[in-house]
Amino acid sequence: MSISVAERLGIRDEIGKKVELRPNWTEEELQLVFRAAYDQIFGRQGIYASQKFTSAEALLRNGRIGVQQFVEILAKSEFYKECFFYKNSQVRFIELNYKHLLGRAPYDQSEIAYHVDMYAARGYDADIESYIYSPEYENSFGTSVVPYYRGFQSIPGMKTVGFNRIFELYRGRGNSDNAQMGGKNSRLRSKISLNLANGILPPTSATAKFASLAPTLVSSSLRGDSRMFVIEAIAGGQNTNVAVRRSRQVYTVPYERLSATYQDIHKRGGKITKISPV
Repeated sequence: MSISVAERLGIRDEIGKKVELRPNWTEEELQLVFRAAYDQIFGRQGIYASQKFTSAEALLRNGRIGVQQFVEILAKSEFYKECFFYKNSQVRFIELNYKHLLGRAPYDQSEIAYHVDMYAARGYDADIESYIYSPEYENSFGTSVVPYYRGFQSIPGMKTVGFNRIFELYRGRGNSDNAQMGGKNSRLRSKISLNLANGILPPTSATAKFASLAPTLVSSSLRGDSRMFVIEAIAGGQNTNVAVRRSRQVYTVPYERLSATYQDIHKRGGKITKISPV
């Protein structure tokens, strides 16, 4: 990609950006790894992260974990959940996981469905691990490289449509993932569900006007995922010293309501024991 095109698309500073913790690192290099990890995983919220992960930083500094495990700790943290899991729809959360942990956008509906099913079958931590310990992650970043945006360049196994899709998720280094136009909703779902390419709109503010660099195909309807799921949970109890029997609850919800139902159960202190498709 030429420099002029990269500048026009607002991604010049992201091309080839790679931060690695090499043997015999200095404290300055270690601090660069911390900053790069917080920026990549939390985006603009990364400025608040350094005070929350002092124990994880100490583990990396002392050689008890590698960069890969450090990233895992960040993505499994309550802070990451508060930033992205509790506030967004299920599909939007999956899009952000691909962006933050693999440096690209999801390509098609099969990738979205895989992570919906992974969460339903094995829970939050297992789903995060499915990104970080995937062959793709290990081939791209290994144990010592901080994830970075790879989708702006040709990468092994990349579908052409991936280049278009990353621009729907990346709106500039200073942009917040939770303050973009579209709010909590998916940015890619309509095009992914119809197997269509996105148009490319350069990263910018919500008020600026740019011409699309590729035609945007407009669909009249959204097919979506029509599956139903049964969620079994143990109801949450109030803070009390009295032992009480916690009731079992069963919810039958459509795919559209999965994320909202997960969040509602967790916020009320409940525990999900089983999720299964109808």
